[in-house]
Amino acid sequence: MRTKEAVAQRILELCRERNIAVNALANISGVSPSTICMLNQKSQNPGVVSIKKICDGLEITVREFFDSPLFDETEQEIK
Repeated sequence: MRTKEAVAQRILELCRERNIAVNALANISGVSPSTICMLNQKSQNPGVVSIKKICDGLEITVREFFDSPLFDETEQEIK
């Protein structure tokens, strides 16, 4: 799995755990819904500032965000 896909899956996983919609997460995180959608679709490189804002909205640390088995076996990004 690519890192971008793991980030997108982690966001969706955290939304499900907290029973909040992606649009609601965007609002509480201070990012546009299109920012979160880009993480799920088009963006090849989710920005660390966007991830930090999402973490703030979820009231978790960046460390907690990446503390998931999703990131244990991501593919090598440099080939």
